[in-house]
Amino acid sequence: MKVVAFYRFTDIDDPEKLRVDLLALCQDHGLLGTLLVAKEGVNGSLTGSGESVQAVFDWLQERLSLAEPIEGRWNEASEAPFRRMRVKIRSEIVTLGRPDIRPDKLTGKHIGADEWNALIARPDALIIDTRNHYEFEVGTFPNAVDPGTDNFRQFADFANKLDEDDKKRPLAMFCTGGIRCEKATALMLELGFDEVYQLQGGILKYLETVAEENNRWDGECFVFDTRVAVDRDLAEGGYVQCHACRRPLSDEDVKSADYREGISCPRCVNSATPEREERLAERQKQVELARERGEAHIGAVID
Repeated sequence: MKVVAFYRFTDIDDPEKLRVDLLALCQDHGLLGTLLVAKEGVNGSLTGSGESVQAVFDWLQERLSLAEPIEGRWNEASEAPFRRMRVKIRSEIVTLGRPDIRPDKLTGKHIGADEWNALIARPDALIIDTRNHYEFEVGTFPNAVDPGTDNFRQFADFANKLDEDDKKRPLAMFCTGGIRCEKATALMLELGFDEVYQLQGGILKYLETVAEENNRWDGECFVFDTRVAVDRDLAEGGYVQCHACRRPLSDEDVKSADYREGISCPRCVNSATPEREERLAERQKQVELARERGEAHIGAVID
């Protein structure tokens, strides 16, 4: 089946009406995934048949009067990385805390893989990974700056603390699929950066299109679904996810004495309240019972 991530920044007058109609359409087509709808646009991932996903894209293009077709990042999966179909309303489809910034009006220059490789090879280039710290740890481009964020909302604080001299350097920015860069580059232009570029389609598009001998990516790429991470060939990577803190875990993390499947890992051990740890332990018990029966446990993620 197909796993497709996409976004489109555009004006949406009635997000709730679109949410209801979009959910019904996706369910009618047997799709699973999570979509976010806001006044600034639509963002999310779908899994199912290619024909069904394309039908949703065509419907959105007509419904939103889009001038250009929606282009998703298409990948293959042997089983669905999502367990249900959800469409949610948000104030932003990617939360920077600046709903006034509209990338459909102004954003950085999009460049493809070859131009990107040339840009990040420049000694004067400032390369910024706009993703979260735990994503950076899984993989990134050489010489990229880690903003040290736990969520994208914190990125604006990082950007505001950059040196004034940095604004004169060519700025190369990237993220998983492009959406965070759309807002981040718009923010950088507002802050006075002169030459701002973003990787077209993000890391996933880069890995899909770049020739192996030209691939500058180092490590794996974290993705927000049950695959956890994908490798340079976009195949499922070697990480698992902690169900307590949602962080990606390496083989070394899993071998740690602080790792208890479904309950804690080296990154969050001793951070949960006794009540939450009890709920996590009960959930893990149900997961293991379902596993013994040869079933997939579909339970609510504990926040």
